[in-house]
Amino acid sequence: MRRTPEALRDGLAALDAAQLRRRALLPKADAIDFSSNDYLGLARHPALAKAMAAAAASYGAGSGAAHLVTGHGPEHAALEAELADFVGRESALLFATGYMANLGVVGALVGRGDLVLSDTLNHASLIDACALSRAEVRQYPHLDCASAGDLLAEWRASHPAAAAAIVTDAVFSMDGDLASLPELAARARRHGAWLLADDAHGLGVLGPHGRGSCEHFNLDSEAVPVLVGTLGKAFGSFGAFVAGERDLIDWILQKARTYIYSTAPPQPVAAATRAALRLADAESWRRERLTAVIADFRHRCAQAGIALSNSGTPIQPLLLGDSGRALQVSDWLLERGLIVKAIRPPTVPAGSARLRIALSARHSDRDIARLAELLAEALGLFP
Repeated sequence: MRRTPEALRDGLAALDAAQLRRRALLPKADAIDFSSNDYLGLARHPALAKAMAAAAASYGAGSGAAHLVTGHGPEHAALEAELADFVGRESALLFATGYMANLGVVGALVGRGDLVLSDTLNHASLIDACALSRAEVRQYPHLDCASAGDLLAEWRASHPAAAAAIVTDAVFSMDGDLASLPELAARARRHGAWLLADDAHGLGVLGPHGRGSCEHFNLDSEAVPVLVGTLGKAFGSFGAFVAGERDLIDWILQKARTYIYSTAPPQPVAAATRAALRLADAESWRRERLTAVIADFRHRCAQAGIALSNSGTPIQPLLLGDSGRALQVSDWLLERGLIVKAIRPPTVPAGSARLRIALSARHSDRDIARLAELLAEALGLFP
């Protein structure tokens, strides 16, 4: 259907009628943010700002070119080495965003004639990466490792020499639950497939030392050979990376179009991320505080009769079902100084609109008490 100006207006009106039109939020400066992914409270840390300013003074504000032209600088190289060390891999490669990382990495590993298996609730970047790879795409039910294994075994029987991959969020961004990486790793290994885990919401948070979902499950690079991570969540900066064995990362460098044909992130951003890695490593109290905040919030909600999903991560979804109700509750909370965004289809399945509550080490006990109190009141007002 041709998108005429009239058709666009009609389409926007239909989104309004369904309570599904998206708008950017410009909140008041003093509002308490319960929607940010700044899990360790590093985004506004003075050390990151200082590192960024110093690098900008030395290298300028922009990189000026793609990594493989003249855009790759000392801060990029140092960050890649430090990221690889942080996650226990031989090598790492920087991307401008997590979206671009997933598109580039999946497309470098599988293509026409190959297979890629994807969890039904994977992030949009993985869904699009699978589609754009031109490989055969099969989805398996959320967290159903047995189904993933069956699909892979069936396909492998008739395609013994083709490439295959299982791709999954490690921590699912809208539900806060974890993929069973050990089970997926066993099935991928049995049938000669890659396993790609996007640990955007686990790195810096999970594991005894904050190394993410692989550390949480005690899995090495052999079990999870392709590890994607983002830098704009727990690390409070911007960008993304893929880490793995040296030859794998070199292959991705050769083949990932989103890496080859994109301007490199600015070096000041890389410098800020390096400062964040040092803080995340040295200040374990941030993870401890975050764990306490999660427990306190869940306890208060249980006392108030608020039914949360079964998530032990900073992502605490409160399912409301109806998009209109989710917007009403979110707007009511915003009027009282709390930012708790309503998440609606198509970001989540139809009928599962929710408040996506994201907790941080920066939240005080008072913040959590107020959030639980106002949530209980709002749910009573908008049943």
